[in-house]
Amino acid sequence: MSELATVGIDLAKSVFQIHGVDGNGRVLVRRQLRRSQLLVFFQKRPRCLIGMEACAGSHDWGRRLLETGHDVRLMPPSYVKPYVKRGTDVADAAAICEAVTRPSMRFVAIKSEACSSVLVLHRTRDFLVRQRTQIGNAIRAHMTEFGVIAAKGAQNVNRLKDQLDQLPEVARMPVSLLFDHLAKTDKRIERLTDELEETYAQSETSQRLATIPGVGMLSATI
Repeated sequence: MSELATVGIDLAKSVFQIHGVDGNGRVLVRRQLRRSQLLVFFQKRPRCLIGMEACAGSHDWGRRLLETGHDVRLMPPSYVKPYVKRGTDVADAAAICEAVTRPSMRFVAIKSEACSSVLVLHRTRDFLVRQRTQIGNAIRAHMTEFGVIAAKGAQNVNRLKDQLDQLPEVARMPVSLLFDHLAKTDKRIERLTDELEETYAQSETSQRLATIPGVGMLSATI
């Protein structure tokens, strides 16, 4: 009896579509699996090659499937797209199954939990930095409506707080809330930066990367 050699998994939905073939390319499995069924399905089978598109959740599934003893590879969606013949989950899984065996395919390394955790730190910090800019721009715009102007630069936004009393009472309250929000956001960014600095201090690899001209602590910990 033929055994599965290659399996493509489409992770796009809450129910996963799998497409499996033997060593000759003959289709052996074409079915849907719930999340709770995926690991059980592969735990019962001999080692095979599993392909998935790199996406949200794919690194977690990659780690779990590696633990079951299978060869797991992630691919950039743009590299899988040429193999998709029809826009359905079934077709996507078949395309992934085909693409993962191509000699020219480029793969994405499966991130460890530690690496994924550091990326969450970076992404959250980046989000808050963007949010801080938006809050500062809103404060500037609102106070400009009443002729209160500050020089360019994020560091000058907080100086506007001393001029809140120049705003009408009705406008003063919401702008004051924005200043409070800005202060809290600054503290959260500082907390995340401290966490990244601690990660950097504990990583010899990051410290070596930081010796490269133009590479600082933040870039070295990505």
